[in-house]
Amino acid sequence: MIAFRLPPEIEAHMDAQGRRTGQGAREDARDAILDYLEDRADVQIAERRLADLKAGKSDSVPLSELLARYAL
Repeated sequence: MIAFRLPPEIEAHMDAQGRRTGQGAREDARDAILDYLEDRADVQIAERRLADLKAGKSDSVPLSELLARYAL
């Protein structure tokens, strides 16, 4: 379990958001942390793929080929 204090202005913002959405501050904080962790994992994957591309370990695919392949 992690416990921490937020600055009063952030708590007030979260309380106001909770009143608008009906979701509590705890749930909002949990959702925000999960979103951040997912975004961070995506960035790490992108950085690894870019490093592989620069090192010649993978190839790129032109956008036109992807559009044709998936009929977009």
